[in-house]
Amino acid sequence: MNQNGRTATAVVALAGRRVDASDTDPPRFPLKNVPLVRQRLADLFASERAVALVCSAACGADLIALEEAERLGLRRRLVLPFSPERFRQTSVVDRPGEWGPVFDRLVAAAVETGNLVVLGDEESDAAYAAANAAIIREAQSLAQHDAPQRAVAVIIWEGAVRHGNDNTEGFRSLAEQAGFEVCSILTF
Repeated sequence: MNQNGRTATAVVALAGRRVDASDTDPPRFPLKNVPLVRQRLADLFASERAVALVCSAACGADLIALEEAERLGLRRRLVLPFSPERFRQTSVVDRPGEWGPVFDRLVAAAVETGNLVVLGDEESDAAYAAANAAIIREAQSLAQHDAPQRAVAVIIWEGAVRHGNDNTEGFRSLAEQAGFEVCSILTF
């Protein structure tokens, strides 16, 4: 039993904010807060006794989590809504930071280990929603494989629902409906 009274290891499903574009107002995830979020993720992975991570690979929350999971030796499964090449252009290198090489390395590792899931061809809000649902399914599947493990959903955000379509909030809602333990990491 660890210091939080947890005995079972956890499979983590994760979604969250991308780093802000240079003109984002109000800010949700400033690039300068990446080290803070990275440390909070490392602490959470340790306290939850994480053994695997399932998420997408957008700049910000996803890639930070994947790098921390890699550093800790956790299994990593990436779910992309459409081709890696198109996703890289629309969700990785279009924001501040040097995210492209990190994405390339992590996708290559996922391909090598059979842990890359690409859902389709079409870029749309529905494609991102489908990726959220697939992340939940993949995490459930990993949690039930071998010895049963806890399914934990981690939301990385500023703590407020965005107006219009908010995929992070959609993910949080799906995770709750699926019976995941849900916790948040704030970007501020």
